[in-house]
Amino acid sequence: MSAEATNPATPGPVAPTAPQALTASAAPAAARRKSRPRIDLRRLGRAALLGPAVRGRLPDAISHVVEAHRAHHPDADLEPLRRAYVLAESSHRGQMRKSGEPYITHPLAVTLILAELGAETTTLTASLLHDTVEDTDVTLEQVREQFGEEVRYLVDGVTKLEKVDYGAAAEPETFRKMLVATGSDVRVMSIKLADRLHNMRTLGVMRPEKQARIAKVTRDVLIPLAERLGVQALKTELEDLVFAILHPEEYEHTRELIAGNAARQGDPLAEVADEVRGVLREAGIPAEVLIRPRHFVSVHRVARKRGRLRGTDFGRLLVLVNEDADCYGVLGELHTCMTPVVSEFKDFIAVPKFNLYQSLHTAVARPDGQVVEVLIRTHQMHKVAEAGVVALGNPYAPGSDDPADGERADPTRPGWLSRLLDWQRAAPDPDTFWSTLREDLAQDREITVFRPDGGTLGLPEGATCVDAAYAQYGEDAHACIGARVNGRLATLSTVLKDGDTVQLLMGQDPASEPSREWLEHAHTPAARIAIQRWLAAHPGGGAGTGETSGSRLEPAEDTAPARPTDSTAESAPAGRPRGADVLVDRPGAPVRLAGCCTPVPPDEITGFTVRGGVVTVHRAECAAVAHMKSRGRVEIGVRWGDTAACRVTLVAESFGRPHLLADLTEAIASEGAEIVSATVEPPSQQRVRHTYTLQLPDAAHLPALMRAMRDVPGVYDVNRAQHQAPAH
Repeated sequence: MSAEATNPATPGPVAPTAPQALTASAAPAAARRKSRPRIDLRRLGRAALLGPAVRGRLPDAISHVVEAHRAHHPDADLEPLRRAYVLAESSHRGQMRKSGEPYITHPLAVTLILAELGAETTTLTASLLHDTVEDTDVTLEQVREQFGEEVRYLVDGVTKLEKVDYGAAAEPETFRKMLVATGSDVRVMSIKLADRLHNMRTLGVMRPEKQARIAKVTRDVLIPLAERLGVQALKTELEDLVFAILHPEEYEHTRELIAGNAARQGDPLAEVADEVRGVLREAGIPAEVLIRPRHFVSVHRVARKRGRLRGTDFGRLLVLVNEDADCYGVLGELHTCMTPVVSEFKDFIAVPKFNLYQSLHTAVARPDGQVVEVLIRTHQMHKVAEAGVVALGNPYAPGSDDPADGERADPTRPGWLSRLLDWQRAAPDPDTFWSTLREDLAQDREITVFRPDGGTLGLPEGATCVDAAYAQYGEDAHACIGARVNGRLATLSTVLKDGDTVQLLMGQDPASEPSREWLEHAHTPAARIAIQRWLAAHPGGGAGTGETSGSRLEPAEDTAPARPTDSTAESAPAGRPRGADVLVDRPGAPVRLAGCCTPVPPDEITGFTVRGGVVTVHRAECAAVAHMKSRGRVEIGVRWGDTAACRVTLVAESFGRPHLLADLTEAIASEGAEIVSATVEPPSQQRVRHTYTLQLPDAAHLPALMRAMRDVPGVYDVNRAQHQAPAH
């Protein structure tokens, strides 16, 4: 039973109501709460016991629920709420909470929390009944007969949640089933979170050790789930209540800071709010500007980060507008008329967070140096920001594009919850799913990376290219062979940063397989579970470093061992020019084109004298040039002559596949180039590096030659050879 709670007035180390009052919840909801007296649930519950409900008339006990519900859904049918309350009150009659309250006060309070967040009627109906099947003689079949299959499904889901131990000793399979039920309908977890919030509000009669245990479970599991479901209003209050129980001294110190700031004369936030209202009024942008106080945990975090707090650190400004375009209009006006702190700008409208959150974040500086954070969003964005999945309504409401009967498809489900369902299906065993999920819940920061097609991927901080591959391609990512990060080739172990552009390079060999080493670089559940599942199905696969077998190259093609290539190789056919003519400011000196950069006309070039008086010619941007200059070597003036024939070294990056070398050499020959020498390095992680020294009849043909090589299937890059300069 979830009756282990007490009246908020009961003494004990429970958080006082201050953090609830100071927490900035949705402005419309806050206004509604101020317009009516605080609800005495004990009085309402006892009144319900003393008088029978009149059929067809709403009981007084749920009048506050109805008022809050109609504020969000003015045309809602209230009859299901009336019948649900009558059934719940009669079923729980005689049951008492540990505080001495009638038990009906608990489902009433839970339902009121959800009503103020904007939950639709079906959710509220199930909330009133959420403990009946577990704690009374009411059956699921009775619920279905009286309220329909949707309500029965939700009550059944919440009943299963009540039986779950969320602690370290939780049974993984039970927890897995609980999350599957949640994933099938997010309203199940919405009711559970509201249930936990009311119990946390009324935790005072519990023994201190039990309070601490419940608070730790709430901190480790339920608060991260609330964050991922976007229910910020519940998450922030739960954080404050947990803070008060687990860190009473720090909580008390933070309470004193907030009280001290409230007692000061003058409020810098109010002054800036008035200035912002004036700016937007002159610009003709209809907007509501509110002061949004920080909740206790937020103030505590800011204090730890900044030390001494100033007036603007105790809250932020919230600007609410009607249209998306108005958000950017407000941003432009603020940055034009006030002093913006550019480093604080974030656009979560163009790139929403994984939990559906959308808003523009910016900050402006006052003349006295204080910085005011500003949140800009539409009213609808604000509703979703506060209530998350609760604000989505019934995702299965009938529509013109309904799926087939019986199919449950939620197009509004947050991405994280959708991925969770994929994890649980793919996990090889419950323990793997449980451990992976707990690791994911511990990640409280997310980055956004961009795909070349303009799409985005939301990943936890510290994610690598391996994680990006599985986030984009699922199990097809087994064939990933590398990536480009911001246009540069990168290994799959490369850690990504917020705002990076990632292009994943996919091999086409059907025998592609992941490496065991990928597990060391995988941070997301999707990646880890997919790799573990493949390794479990292929006990002998993924060995070593993940290098592919050289047999994927055609065995009939003879390739030399990997070695640095040199454009001065003696294998050049007699009578062929060894390179384009170079004129040197040292008559009679022999000339050699440097093998490290293989310059060709019209490259900018320079020369240096080496042993034997030979002048080596380098491209001006060659790393060796800077190295030799740093050692005091004197440059020799050189320039191109009239002969356009040249020798050049090209490096081709590709993935291994049959006939690749044959196709490359055919492409080279079709452009009139002659292969002087070629090397192919051993394949590594399905990638192959080819180095060709080529003789061209005319340097002007080089761009076309490189394009022809890049067009060969499987080749993803071709560049001029550029060896690194030796270390100083």
